[in-house]
Amino acid sequence: MNFNYKIILSLCISCLFLISACDKFSKKNEIKKTTKKIEKVDSTITVTFSAVGDLMCHTTQYNYAWVKKDSFDFEPVFSVIGDYLREKDILIGNLEVVLAGETNKYSGYPFFNTPNQFAEALKNAGFDFLVTANNHSNDQGYEGVKRTLEVLKKNNIISIGTNFIDSVEAPKIYVRKGLRFGLLNYTYGTNFHKKEDKPRSYVNHINFKKIKSDIELLKEKNAELIIVFYHFGKEYERTINAFQRKVVDATISYGADIILGSHPHVVQGFEKFKTQNANLDTGLVIFSLGNFISNQRWRYSDGGLIFNFNVTKNIFTDSVYVSEDNYLPIWVFKSDKEIKDKKYIILYAEENPDTNIYNFLTSADVDSMRKSYNDTQQLINSHSYFIKEDNFEK
Repeated sequence: MNFNYKIILSLCISCLFLISACDKFSKKNEIKKTTKKIEKVDSTITVTFSAVGDLMCHTTQYNYAWVKKDSFDFEPVFSVIGDYLREKDILIGNLEVVLAGETNKYSGYPFFNTPNQFAEALKNAGFDFLVTANNHSNDQGYEGVKRTLEVLKKNNIISIGTNFIDSVEAPKIYVRKGLRFGLLNYTYGTNFHKKEDKPRSYVNHINFKKIKSDIELLKEKNAELIIVFYHFGKEYERTINAFQRKVVDATISYGADIILGSHPHVVQGFEKFKTQNANLDTGLVIFSLGNFISNQRWRYSDGGLIFNFNVTKNIFTDSVYVSEDNYLPIWVFKSDKEIKDKKYIILYAEENPDTNIYNFLTSADVDSMRKSYNDTQQLINSHSYFIKEDNFEK
């Protein structure tokens, strides 16, 4: 009896041991499986950037936007394109007007003074950064520059290129999704200033020594991407000039990754370049993004483009590269009659726009849009670097 009891007891102990061993083996497998899952976690982040050209407000534009005394509505301008813009992580544009306030009287060309609501509409359209160093920066003197900066800050838009005289700031690093980037802005000059004004003390001018120093400073701050936005070139010329080439070549040698341009009010071409002392292996330049919104209605100036570039960073190796780039052509519609909510509106430029959707377009409008689209396509395709059109569903 005792012998049988011992056998049964031994068998029970053996079973318990086997169960325990199986449980441990199962847990080890679970640990291994969990480890494998961790290894499969995405090791990259991607930041989507978009840049547009000249954001202008001529007299006709704010007259069309007028609601009542000192009240304007620019929201319809971005009613079609807004969703596309707001999808981007970072949206940059060139603010080529001054927000000096009603007391200075609103005005268009040649000395711009635009209602505050223009900035509000830009913020609602998704703009994160506005570069403000251009030939119209000083249209209302230093007080105009100062107030423009204040209005942009109030609307949570970061301004680059102009500054307060008493608090000149060094270039900053901005972080989005873990990507550290810097944005710089310089102009060839300003149109107007009073004798007492010294615009070079509050508007960034193209100065090779300063540009090199600013880029070096961003590198010291561990910038992983450096974008430089220039206001240069000859107005209404679709080809670049010697000064643009000189500036871009110097900027590449200083270590910039992406170079953007404005001022000609027409689109100029793209180029790809081998970077020098930069984080990206290959950089991109567009010499002019063209107009984004204005009252310039003649051929080549009635449209422009949105330049999109996605920058990807490997979070384990810290390598950074442009994972995708494309462009979207745009065309500005202006009504001859007062059509509610469709007085000025930025549209996707197409060769054959759907007039069932855009039922406010006349045959002349369709023809102008088609010309603008084809002009942009031909210009882009004529350059050495082919960049594709964004083929998203409109």
